Amino acid sequence: MAPIKVGINGFGRIGRMVFQAMADAGSLGTEIDVVAVVDMSTDAEYFAYQLRYDSVHGRSKHDIQTAKSEGAEKDDILVVNGFRTQCVMATRNPADLPWGKLGVDFVIESTGLFTEKDKAEGHIKAGAKKVIISAPAKGDVKTLVMGVNHEEYDAATHHVVSNASCTTNCLAPVVHVLLKEGLGVQTGLMTTIHAYTATQKTVDGPSMKDWRGGRAAACNIIPSTTGAAKAVGEVLPAVKGKLTGMAFRVPTPDVSVVDLTVTTEKDTSIQEIDALLKGAAGSYLKGFLNFTQEELVSQDFVHDVHSSIYDSKATLQNNLPGEKRLFKIVSWYDNEWGYSNRVVNLLQHMASKQ
Repeated sequence: MAPIKVGINGFGRIGRMVFQAMADAGSLGTEIDVVAVVDMSTDAEYFAYQLRYDSVHGRSKHDIQTAKSEGAEKDDILVVNGFRTQCVMATRNPADLPWGKLGVDFVIESTGLFTEKDKAEGHIKAGAKKVIISAPAKGDVKTLVMGVNHEEYDAATHHVVSNASCTTNCLAPVVHVLLKEGLGVQTGLMTTIHAYTATQKTVDGPSMKDWRGGRAAACNIIPSTTGAAKAVGEVLPAVKGKLTGMAFRVPTPDVSVVDLTVTTEKDTSIQEIDALLKGAAGSYLKGFLNFTQEELVSQDFVHDVHSSIYDSKATLQNNLPGEKRLFKIVSWYDNEWGYSNRVVNLLQHMASKQ
């Protein structure tokens, strides 16, 4: 089978993590051919530097070199483990990108700018066949969470899809277990204690739409909004309108944790829920949901490939004895690495249906 021809639009934090995830899995250049990466520069030497060294995830283990295309003044080709990727200058309109000329079939849209369906469809007009938005999408876009509803992908009709958010990817598997095992969800409130991200400020700065969001990220706990809980209703219609939540942005660069307070429809116990989550992690959600029984902290989950790592100890210790309906469930996630691996998994799943 020929490699999947892929273009990455936006070679920022998630774009690079997706690229690294492909390389780590051994898929880059074999199963997946990243034909081009698009950003505001075509400086391959700078992109190579960003791939080699990462303040959170450490040094890359891959051979990363650069080369010049014909007529270029500076190196504009990334060469990773011997496989070449062209660096392409960004455009204001995705329809102007050279996907047709380059033979790109799938585009990973990771700029954060083209999350609306009509804008993301510009990639289709440019010659691509499918678009995966690495963020929550707006408009009539199918949201897919690996392990939860990815089998709903329809190659005939779903040309632009969303991989949801990192938080939805953590929360949805937990809720999926409650539903699949017959416990149901009456209502739920989620809080994500979330690492700071590139949209925040290093020092206090202007943020007219979100005043608190303009405060310095590394020395504040910042209450924020998130649509992640509501988005689970798009993935699991049985809980539509039953879940909501908020975020606290905290002074850590990576790894976040979901705290779900949920009322089940059926009488159960936290011990039964604990057993069901562990069972799912070893069976129908294997590779997406994991669990820990150790006394771990956020740094211990850096570079974890799972969407969601259920914390058995923190959960069992923090529920009311004898309670039958109201429960607290705690689950961790590397909001960069786990999520980026799901983008790759979704790409592979979609390509298998072509």
